[in-house]
Amino acid sequence: MKTALVPVPGISLESFARAGGLHPEQIRRLVRLGLLDPMADYGDDMRFPPSQLVLLGRIERLHAGLCLNYVSLGVVIDLLDRIAELESALRHRSRPTGV
Repeated sequence: MKTALVPVPGISLESFARAGGLHPEQIRRLVRLGLLDPMADYGDDMRFPPSQLVLLGRIERLHAGLCLNYVSLGVVIDLLDRIAELESALRHRSRPTGV
């Protein structure tokens, strides 16, 4: 009797690290710091949604551009996201209604 292989969703840790230009251990560190959020952990294989590659790029740009350590990047990213939310709400609120 053969067992059908079910594809595991997401990008493997090794592929994710390679796509981001980092070592897998650095990706594990970013996960421990709460900067990246894997989908699930299938035994030894941590999996990531493709959207996390965009976040990884943002993390690396901020790290290089602002010369911040990874620990402080969590606060910076949270603040930038909050600013974006507030700007969006302000734009939505200032639109004329009934036009």
